[in-house]
Amino acid sequence: MKKILTLVFVSVLGGIIALSAYTFFLNNEQIVTIEDGNKQPSFLNANYNAKTTNVLNANTPDFTLAAENTIHSVVHVKNTSLVTGGQTLQDLIYGRQSKQRAQVGTGSGVIVSPDGYIITNNHVIAGSDKISITLNDNRTYEAQLIGTDEKTDIALLKIDAEDDLPAIEFGDSDTAKIGEWVLAVGNPFNLTSTVTAGIISAKARDLSGRNSQSFIQTDAAVNPGNSGGALVNSTGQLIGINTAISSQTGSYIGYSFAVPSNIAKKVIQDIIEYGDVQEGILGVSILNRNSKEALEKGINEIEGVYVSEVEEKSGAKKAGIRNGDIIKRLDNIEVSKFSDLSGYLKTKRPDDVINVEVLRDNEIKSIPVKLSKSDIISVDFIDMELRNLPQKFKKETNINEGVVVQSNNNKFLYTKLGIRPGYIITGINDIPIKTVEDISDFVAKYGSNAQDNIFKLEYMNTRLERKEVIFR
Repeated sequence: MKKILTLVFVSVLGGIIALSAYTFFLNNEQIVTIEDGNKQPSFLNANYNAKTTNVLNANTPDFTLAAENTIHSVVHVKNTSLVTGGQTLQDLIYGRQSKQRAQVGTGSGVIVSPDGYIITNNHVIAGSDKISITLNDNRTYEAQLIGTDEKTDIALLKIDAEDDLPAIEFGDSDTAKIGEWVLAVGNPFNLTSTVTAGIISAKARDLSGRNSQSFIQTDAAVNPGNSGGALVNSTGQLIGINTAISSQTGSYIGYSFAVPSNIAKKVIQDIIEYGDVQEGILGVSILNRNSKEALEKGINEIEGVYVSEVEEKSGAKKAGIRNGDIIKRLDNIEVSKFSDLSGYLKTKRPDDVINVEVLRDNEIKSIPVKLSKSDIISVDFIDMELRNLPQKFKKETNINEGVVVQSNNNKFLYTKLGIRPGYIITGINDIPIKTVEDISDFVAKYGSNAQDNIFKLEYMNTRLERKEVIFR
């Protein structure tokens, strides 16, 4: 009996202990759960700035001031020309003249002086009979064409306004850096100025394949109506005139190109002061680094440009630059390709002195060179660019007289005679043509009527076969 009572007591005591433990742990678990349920998430305050955000804000430029300083300086340019339509059958039957109709082209322009001078592209106003300018405040004026330069695709216009106009400030395009932020500002559809942003992707770009251009390349969106508009830096200074896009569709697909402001500024100053562009010539020929000769010489990977020939009577010849010199720098501008060199020279005039740094015999030499006039080397003549025969060519062919056709925009001579780059003009009207000086003498004698006074032309084709044609 005693054992039974003891067993019952132990069982009851165990039950009490188990129930107490269960109640204790259950209550604690409930308390924990309630506390977690009432706890709020840790949201950041709206005005909190993480360190990375501060860094990004510090390095990202604010374009609002640059845009404000620029948009009123960019204008809409409308070019109206009269074109003759094709003759219909009725016109032929009744002997009627083809009707003329107005053809309109548009682009942008940039006000560069308070008294109304405006830069645009030559291709925007080419062939125009009437040019009108619409300002950003919608005032419209008829513009006068002051001058153009096809080589740089720059044209200068002038309007007469009642008050001073908001002119843009020129920047120094030579100091612009790859990766620098820029704005492209245009007035393409007469809807007031528009702004796009990007960076400078490259400098001294040549799209012609002839090393005759030196564009700033950007990834700012530029469409055809933006041609002639402004490329500005983050402070609103003009560093380029938007000119071209790289596209197969006619619309922007990633890259755009601008004439550097230093070149554009020099062109318009020349037009205002001299009536045309004054070209300063260094007087050297540069070996194409991809040519067979460059590969044979092992200079296709040099840093700089290799001088293959120095023109007689040029500033380079007089200063002592030699064949085989490698030009590394012009003044403070590094030269790695020919478009670097040609682009900088386009900002200079005859008689300007530049410092040419060359590598010769593993030594760097600094040589001051006085630039020559372009007519000692080449001359424009009846829509052709003619150049003295290179010395190397003279030695190889034993031809010592004549001028070579560098480019030909004379439609008659091209289509009727087939005269193209590489042909050599050897005589005009039985007068031997030895150098471009003889061409200059002929132009001085007949002026703008030079082509009308040519009755005989002697030339050689690219196979060096001699030809002559009599016009009367």
